[in-house]
Amino acid sequence: MNDMFLYILKGSIITFKLYFVTLVISIPLGILMAFLKMTKPLKRILGIYTWFFRGTPLLLQLFFVYYGLPVIGIRLSEFSAASITFILNYAAYFTEIMRGGIQSIDKGQYEAAKVLGMSYVDTMRRIIFPQAFRRVVPSICNEAINLVKDTALITVIGMPEILRNAKEIVTREFTVKPFFIAALIYLLITSLIVLVFRKIELKSNI
Repeated sequence: MNDMFLYILKGSIITFKLYFVTLVISIPLGILMAFLKMTKPLKRILGIYTWFFRGTPLLLQLFFVYYGLPVIGIRLSEFSAASITFILNYAAYFTEIMRGGIQSIDKGQYEAAKVLGMSYVDTMRRIIFPQAFRRVVPSICNEAINLVKDTALITVIGMPEILRNAKEIVTREFTVKPFFIAALIYLLITSLIVLVFRKIELKSNI
């Protein structure tokens, strides 16, 4: 039982690596694109980007990057393909979440900042963004939880993450215990993420 648990837990190394790479890059990227999407020159281009990545399955995107790109001569390692796919997909969601948060701020605050002589950049940085971020923390938390579960998709390209390791034991030993262990590990990870974001939300409301 211990060996089984340790082998499945070993897969969490890949899960955590992909999780943190995706989160650390996609959140700042999504925030940046949210601001850029509110400008006329890039609004349509970024609109197409978010429409595509939010409107097609993440699994299909992963297949395209890992199996499709080699057809045109672009070959990526398993981890690189997974990272690029997840970052592009989640950045699209974070873009829309952050854009909604920014647009939810009352227009009067823009006018007040203008009266005080603040530039557009300063207004966004010091007044609009902090308020918008506080409003979208729960939505970002939901996406962060979804990301943990979505990492299980990388099993289809042969990466030894939690689910794949559990499936190997099930196939070899004809027992369903590994699936319960995998579920427990996912629950523990998501519970930890909820606690972290709850603290972030409490601090941002101070």
